[in-house]
Amino acid sequence: MTNTLFINNKECEYTNEPNLLEVIRNNGFNVPTFCYRPDLTQYGACRMCVVEIEGRGLQSSCTMPPEPGLRIHTNTEKTRRVRKIVLELLLANHDRECTTCNKSGNCELQKYAQEYGIEDIRFAKKKPQDFLPVDNLNPSIVRDPNKCILCGACVRACHEFQGHSVLGFANRGSKTTVQPFAGRTLGSVDCVFCGQCQAVCPTGALTIKSDIERVWDIINDKTKKTAVQMAPSVRVALGEEFGLNPGDNVIGKLNAALRQLGFDLIFDTNFSADLTIMEEASEFIERLNKGENLPLFTSCCPAWVRYLETQHPELLKHLSSCKSPQGMLSPVIKEVVPKYFEGYDKENLYVISIMPCTAKKAEAIRGQLMKDGRFETDVVLTTQEIAKMIKSAGINLAKIKPEANDSPFGTYTGAGTIFGASGGVAEAAVRTAYEFVTKETLQNLDFIPLRGVDKNHRTKEAIVDIKGTKVKIRVVSTLKEAEKSIKELKEGKADFQLLEVMACPGGCVNGGGQPRSCDDSKIKELRAEGLYKEDKELKCRKSHENPDIQKLYKEFLENPNSHKAHELLHTTYSDMFKNSYKDLANK
Repeated sequence: MTNTLFINNKECEYTNEPNLLEVIRNNGFNVPTFCYRPDLTQYGACRMCVVEIEGRGLQSSCTMPPEPGLRIHTNTEKTRRVRKIVLELLLANHDRECTTCNKSGNCELQKYAQEYGIEDIRFAKKKPQDFLPVDNLNPSIVRDPNKCILCGACVRACHEFQGHSVLGFANRGSKTTVQPFAGRTLGSVDCVFCGQCQAVCPTGALTIKSDIERVWDIINDKTKKTAVQMAPSVRVALGEEFGLNPGDNVIGKLNAALRQLGFDLIFDTNFSADLTIMEEASEFIERLNKGENLPLFTSCCPAWVRYLETQHPELLKHLSSCKSPQGMLSPVIKEVVPKYFEGYDKENLYVISIMPCTAKKAEAIRGQLMKDGRFETDVVLTTQEIAKMIKSAGINLAKIKPEANDSPFGTYTGAGTIFGASGGVAEAAVRTAYEFVTKETLQNLDFIPLRGVDKNHRTKEAIVDIKGTKVKIRVVSTLKEAEKSIKELKEGKADFQLLEVMACPGGCVNGGGQPRSCDDSKIKELRAEGLYKEDKELKCRKSHENPDIQKLYKEFLENPNSHKAHELLHTTYSDMFKNSYKDLANK
């Protein structure tokens, strides 16, 4: 049902928007806000989004529902005065070393201070002795409490997405802070490293731990050779940093930019996504035939793995032993590349991965993913970090000509591409598992019930008939949704055989290392559409039909789930109450 109200004397329509702020934005206007995020509960803490309503005075637009006939004014003398006072108060208590801040140029406080012309601050500046130490012991995220504006977005994201509540408010009055329980560091609590807290943070209070300088050092060291891999969802998000549209596939342009940066070999994690399906589908069929340790849990998401290790170690037997695609490709590169390329050996070859995910930084320093005293993946960069490197090198991604990646790990299928969206891993696994079991060609490759990345599709199910055996697949994104499935399993009510879990809402397209998307929940849908579009356009859409995958098994791995495949492509897990990442985080 469509209703009307008035915004700045213009008659505007609205339907089912949850609040005035959404109505205002949908009708071509805007008001600033720090605490409001469309995918989180309404909070109304910052008061930046106040509007003046005739007959009602100033109101918070993010918490007030729309009503027919309201007359709303977004830019009056009163609203501007309130917003400027809020900004001055926040800046008075803020570490204003903007030029060296990781979020400079992408900080909402900085943006609104400029827009509202804040040049002089009437309130006393915070004294140096009152500044708190920066918490940088987490392998993925840096917390600077001196840049926190107490908007609470990170607290809500941690609780509402992951049900975890690692962050919370402490103390009272002017001493109020957001911090982990009992003032501990973010590296010493059960953080899953998903990065959703920093994704919703409007300032530099929570940022991605940067490995950019480490990568420059490796590239510039002439005694070292570099191989780079990039995850599926990076290609449909990176372009946003260069003025392109969400969902635009820039994989060819990224290949060209990486060569310009100085990387020696350019590979694609889509290849190892196909490899993951070969192993995981085989593992699933084996468990299904034996009726053991079902449902099978997917293991691609390191935040989900960490969550099970810390919260439900008794369920680790359900977790696939397959490494993630990142975890698979790195050792394969170090094992195979020296056999293909002259001048490369295991000692001088460094693998850098480009991921949408901050948790991949933590995954890379797992003790189980170390061989001969070195981690199999040497450095992980997020999409945001590689964008900074490309910009600093003076490369215009929008204009650079696309280039192909390198063989033998550059060929991939549509099944590998859709890994980046929630439901993609399960859909890819079904395409291969069906044909492995039936020896027949699967006609319809699109499993629509498993698709969708918005908040209404955080739990999805489909039933697949494999030669008379009905297999129920469940897909969830966010650990809060995963916890519901875990409860069913513990109560003996679980009726599904395969559970795909992605910690980030919508999957990797909305990972903590992607360009900022928290203000527009449609962005992750456009990114997912970009992946499904590439899947449709590729000639080969099933992992087991990838010719380079077939060649790899023939020459090196023998068969899926063989002894050699397990050596390179599978891993083990541990009870994290006994084994912690925190010592490795400082390496």
